[in-house]
Amino acid sequence: MLGERIRKLRKQKKLTLEELAGTKLTKGMLSLIENNKANPSMESLTYIAERLEIDLSQLLNEVNFEELREVLDEAEKIFSRNSDDYPEKYKNLFTLIDPVVPQLNQGYVAARLLELYGYSLYWEKQGDWKQSLEQAAVLYDQMNVTTKRVGIASFRCLADFIEHNYEQSLETILHERKEIEKKHVYIDPISRLDLDYNEAVMYFAVGDINAAKQVMDEAISFSQKNKTFYRIDDLYRLAAAYSMMEEEWEQYEYYLKKLNQYAMFSDDTMSQVTSKLFLIESLNGYKHDYAEALSMVDQLLNDPELKHHQLIEWFHLEKGKALHGLKRYEEAINYFEKVVIPDYHHHPFDLSQFYLKETYMAQCLVELGKIEEALGAAKKAVDLFDHLPDSPFKELSLETYQKILELKSVKWGKS
Repeated sequence: MLGERIRKLRKQKKLTLEELAGTKLTKGMLSLIENNKANPSMESLTYIAERLEIDLSQLLNEVNFEELREVLDEAEKIFSRNSDDYPEKYKNLFTLIDPVVPQLNQGYVAARLLELYGYSLYWEKQGDWKQSLEQAAVLYDQMNVTTKRVGIASFRCLADFIEHNYEQSLETILHERKEIEKKHVYIDPISRLDLDYNEAVMYFAVGDINAAKQVMDEAISFSQKNKTFYRIDDLYRLAAAYSMMEEEWEQYEYYLKKLNQYAMFSDDTMSQVTSKLFLIESLNGYKHDYAEALSMVDQLLNDPELKHHQLIEWFHLEKGKALHGLKRYEEAINYFEKVVIPDYHHHPFDLSQFYLKETYMAQCLVELGKIEEALGAAKKAVDLFDHLPDSPFKELSLETYQKILELKSVKWGKS
């Protein structure tokens, strides 16, 4: 009830009836209002709101601030859950927040609830998620809450990215960054590094390697200068991937060393496994030490703690590549056939690694004399690469396909 909300807010402000009444209301009239025995005029409500230092809408809303705060606390608990363990996560978020959406018009609590509501709308495909996030973004801009505003920018970018609309995704993050820098006088280091990382990733995705490297190098330099290690492992991984793409092996070794140092420093399992994976990729790649690569990947695959690790598909992929390099073609094919592309991979670099398994399978099949099957695998790789920007990986798939076509042509000519 309105009166109860006024009384609760007055007590929170530690005001007496007389102090809140001021010069425009009597103590008796205010008491009647608080006990819901008198209906205040709009003029009186505006005056009470001013005395309480709140917006008038907070008095008129059916759900008061404290109730919204309780909703947000519960929403944050739900949002923090792992989606794999709680598949109903976003459905529950939607159900919780939807009834209070009409009251979300000002303040941090409203902004955060609108943000979480927008995410739930997106993942549950329930409605206009863009509108909810836009409302939240406006509120964050008004309050200069940069970290959350950047979070919305990242999500808008992600929405295009997971649809493989890489050009649009880059355009989105560049536009969002421009708007944030225009409206937020100070951008904290964490927010800046988030923007830098997303921008570098998107430049990389569209094949603008020089722009990606520039942003990435500036981000790493900024991180080191400010002793801000947030995102540094992501940036080192990105730099290592860039070096692999450009075949700059000395630089690749440098970032591999940095990744390993960070893994040891942070004692983070994901960083440790990732650094090992990059090392295995180098052994299978330019070092051609397939026996060592196979030994390392087998250690990872036999580790019970890593049995369900999110990089398990990468381990299978690298084992197939090592077996291919060792000319154990039948075994290699068996491992390549085990590989399933994780549904969370959307970046062209990651997809390229998995698409190449068809190319490696084709090469194995050629060695086994199965030309028709090899041609089918090679063609599948070419088709998979079709929507991705040009890269050495895409070029390898095309070269392999052309060689097998020529091989088939020669074989037919002889027959």
